[in-house]
Amino acid sequence: MSRLEIVLIAVLTLSTVFNLLVFVYAREALARLLSAADEFGDLKEMTDSFSTHLQGVYNLEMFYGDQTLLGLMEHATSYNEYLGTFEHIYQLTETETEEEETIDGDSPITS
Repeated sequence: MSRLEIVLIAVLTLSTVFNLLVFVYAREALARLLSAADEFGDLKEMTDSFSTHLQGVYNLEMFYGDQTLLGLMEHATSYNEYLGTFEHIYQLTETETEEEETIDGDSPITS
């Protein structure tokens, strides 16, 4: 074997190992991102539910006009709107879930 062949084999081996490591890292990073996006979507759903529940309590005759509940309801609404600015993150997993459900024959769940 010539010196050039040895260098080429070494470079090819190093390149293959490097590409494999980059692939594994990217796959793990993507899995973590999708997991965080899924959790973020759950947080958005819980906040929507809390805001709706709080509005229902506020509209009860017994509590209607209570300033503390009004402030809490406004806070929950503004927090919910703020979470809406990150919609592009948690939609990463919603699109994937809808595609899987459509493939399985079920209709996608709409929120």
